[in-house]
Amino acid sequence: MSTIENKGYAHPDALVDVDWVEAHRNDGSIKLVEVDVDTNAYSEGHIPGAVSWNWTSQLSDNVRRDILSKDALEELLGKSGISNDDFIVLYGDNNNWFAAFALWILKMYGHEKVVLMDGGRKKWVADSRELTTQEENPTPATYTAKDLDSSLRSNVREVLDIVESGNYQLVDVRSPAEFSGEVIAPPGMTETAQRAGHVPGAKSIPWALTVEEDGTFKDADKLRELYGSRGISFEKPIVAYCRIGERSSHTWFVLTYLLGQQGAKNYDGSWTEYGSMVGVPIEK
Repeated sequence: MSTIENKGYAHPDALVDVDWVEAHRNDGSIKLVEVDVDTNAYSEGHIPGAVSWNWTSQLSDNVRRDILSKDALEELLGKSGISNDDFIVLYGDNNNWFAAFALWILKMYGHEKVVLMDGGRKKWVADSRELTTQEENPTPATYTAKDLDSSLRSNVREVLDIVESGNYQLVDVRSPAEFSGEVIAPPGMTETAQRAGHVPGAKSIPWALTVEEDGTFKDADKLRELYGSRGISFEKPIVAYCRIGERSSHTWFVLTYLLGQQGAKNYDGSWTEYGSMVGVPIEK
């Protein structure tokens, strides 16, 4: 994990690099999971041994808008061959957006031994490492989750309180065009809102500025400089939001594990919730 340890992160053990995965992917207690919004990429080739989680259908409640329930999480991990003592390595498409969302959920349900593979699918493929189309059939396991720890999660009531009180800092991790209100959602995205703009007082720090060209995270010095240059002092905790909560979980990971920010939260309702509510304050 030398490439991780040399980057000055507060919690370098929250990441592993592709070399580490290459060396340990066959260890019995290491469980690889590819998390994508579109699992076609997984079917076209994935890290041997990795199971697939679909962000849309498996990490969300399909009736009401919410994360998956405790029972559903236990069922998913059990079917994936993952038990409580396993070491989970998550990676995925879109620079680990959805893998970070999965990590955030696992942390809320009390799984401690879970990390991201730095650079995600992009880095693994760019390095021409082994991929397989073989279907994975893990031996089912038994998993018992803890009750949900909602301290890592923000909601619209808290965000509205923050607008009035300023007791948290707000970071909008969407693109500059979304933040300014030029567009409501990136081109081709179906999840949208009724109004464009941003939460009053939020700082625009797009998630993409936290990663290098190869998809790996920037080192701690670059990250601190980025947030400091955008008006974040780290003296108060931070709530991150985006459009549907996946990009902001990526930033939550950066703040919590790479920079060691205490009390950081992900507002997963994000702009599709906030931008559709009647009477809430919006800036452009």
